[in-house]
Amino acid sequence: MALTAMDIYKLLPQTNCGDCGTPTCLAFAMQLANKQASLDDCPHASEEAEAELASASQPPIQLVTVGAGDSSVEVGNETVMFRHEETFHHPCALACCVTDDLDDDELGDRIQKIDQMWFERIGETIGVELIAVVEKSSDAGRYAQVVQRVLQESRQAVVLCSDEPGIIGTAFDDCDGLADRRPLIYAATPDNYEEMAQIASEHDVPLAIRADGLDKLAQLTQKVKDAGVTEMVLDPGSDDLQMVEDFTQIRRQALDGGFRPLGYPTIAFTTADDEQKAVMQAATAISKYAGIVVVDADEAWQVLPLVTLRQNLYTDPRVPPAIEAKVYEVGEVTADSPVLMTTNFALTYFTVQNEVEASRVPCRIVVVDTEGQSVLTAYSSENLNAEDAAQALKEYGLADEVDHREIIIPGYVAVMSGSLEAESGWKVTVGPREASALPTFLRQYAQKRGSG
Repeated sequence: MALTAMDIYKLLPQTNCGDCGTPTCLAFAMQLANKQASLDDCPHASEEAEAELASASQPPIQLVTVGAGDSSVEVGNETVMFRHEETFHHPCALACCVTDDLDDDELGDRIQKIDQMWFERIGETIGVELIAVVEKSSDAGRYAQVVQRVLQESRQAVVLCSDEPGIIGTAFDDCDGLADRRPLIYAATPDNYEEMAQIASEHDVPLAIRADGLDKLAQLTQKVKDAGVTEMVLDPGSDDLQMVEDFTQIRRQALDGGFRPLGYPTIAFTTADDEQKAVMQAATAISKYAGIVVVDADEAWQVLPLVTLRQNLYTDPRVPPAIEAKVYEVGEVTADSPVLMTTNFALTYFTVQNEVEASRVPCRIVVVDTEGQSVLTAYSSENLNAEDAAQALKEYGLADEVDHREIIIPGYVAVMSGSLEAESGWKVTVGPREASALPTFLRQYAQKRGSG
């Protein structure tokens, strides 16, 4: 647990020399406790004090990096049990599987499908960051061949899944650049941890630890740490409801109890044969503290709901997702193209944008700065009003871009149409309440104005 100012003070020389820039050691200890100073500022701190303070300053959940460069994924280093307390910082990483018993054509098709599993949502690219190579053949040579092909054909970071140290070791020996890609090894168990820890330590890669139950897991992480491995991922060997209980306990013991042997991110594997149930298992793991989720999936309908759920959970609840307030052009606009108005709440804007694209009517979308609030929320909180909307039209210089003076506003704020006309001098047309009605509305609107 975090040290208090008095705990830190007891470790300081207590000379009140002022060499640290503060008048007393107690004042310096208070700054250290509030993370407003560094122990390096004290030239007289003992080695014992430095070691203890360094240990106490470690995050309660270890930050683990899988992969390298642009493909690296960070998990762990979380600080709260519940999202509303602050925020979740490092999104759960999603891995899809390939197995070494696939023939070459099937393997290539699956790698390609997983590699392309990326989507655009509210202005952010989301998708599958990891590819798990699962050993089923018991053939070290074949496994190394599959790993090498994954390295060559996939952009994702790699998880090496085998309980056989000899197979994992052969992959590192035979695969060019494997160590440089910094894969996660899965898994060290009570039976093989010495060999697995040696491989992970030799190549400086993270290691997953699997044991049945939290007590055995905590004992094993200590042994692996003593063997020189610092980055670990935990698997308590459970699934479904027991997994939820175990993952919750691991996080609570790390955050609330300061229990270092369980202070690492977790990994979950879906076990259901039914594809829909597997997606539900993965969604449960994402929702309940998994650092990495491995799912046997290669279809968009399986992956998209998982990455969407993850994106929703790992946005900062204190800061609504927002886009820049300005004029956006959709399609090849002309001076006669319709002008719509909406707010800068990202989900609202991209929903409107998608429906405008579906209408095939080129439009300009005026985005008003509402501090990231949706239309009704912004109107209710007075962040969307006629004065601000009129000011946006003026600031954006739309009068110089279009031949008409007509703007379409969301149907939910039809009540402000009169005041907006008075403030802006523009004719206001009330559009549909729901964005899904925009394609039909815009086609009819354009046809009526003769601009379609």
